[in-house]
Amino acid sequence: MKYGVETTLEFMFYVVWSVISSGQDARANKYRKNLWPDIYGKVIELGPGFGVSFDHLPHKTARNGQFVINSDVIKSYTAVEPNPFMFEKLQANAEGHGFCVNYDLKTCMDSNNQGTVNDNSDYVPFTISRGTFDDPESVPQAVWDNAPYDTVITSFSLCTARNPQESIKNIVKLLKPGGTYIFIEHILHPPPGDLLVVDGSHINGAFWGRMQKLVSPVWNFFGHGCYITRETDKLIISTPGWDSVEYKYARIGGDILSYFVPMTFGKAIKST
Repeated sequence: MKYGVETTLEFMFYVVWSVISSGQDARANKYRKNLWPDIYGKVIELGPGFGVSFDHLPHKTARNGQFVINSDVIKSYTAVEPNPFMFEKLQANAEGHGFCVNYDLKTCMDSNNQGTVNDNSDYVPFTISRGTFDDPESVPQAVWDNAPYDTVITSFSLCTARNPQESIKNIVKLLKPGGTYIFIEHILHPPPGDLLVVDGSHINGAFWGRMQKLVSPVWNFFGHGCYITRETDKLIISTPGWDSVEYKYARIGGDILSYFVPMTFGKAIKST
């Protein structure tokens, strides 16, 4: 792996995410439990990080007795992760859930990681590819070659996308007609009284929205480009190509960090 400014920032974010991700995932898991069972077929996820959300995918008991991803529901899984420091834990989590991991050699040439050694017919193929959805050229060629997909997933990924609108357009392109996009994303606090807020409606969204904007520059630096003030919900809704979009908001109070990262979560169905 070549080291430079970008690599240093990637490592910094890896360290930061190692510290804060458990709290983020604990808050998101409440909503993943309802959304992740709808994941099926050929699946692609942008920015899976350490892959902790695999707990909520459909599972079954394999012939060897291991509780693994249900190959009757999920046929393949592609993980497009821009930060190579995430690869080791991502692979370990994937293998722990019975995925058979391999790497896209065209985008992961600098990686020292190797794929799953022991294969098993019960295991679902899992490909780690380095890239983003920021523009068509940043989407790995292998991802385009394997399109279309039944399900696309993002969890706290579009807040760091350099071009979130283009990323969503590429999600639409990658989905098959009638395919499902499932998302949980950081957003700017919705206005007070918004009826789509299902958790934390007592929290003062106007005040904490101002606080988000105040800390955003510092957050953006240590979060390797994470913008907590984006209105990603509006970007998803306004992108052409959907038959329907269902979403809710969660302010989620608790520890002080949670007040800065409200979420939107839901799913969109591509037009047929």
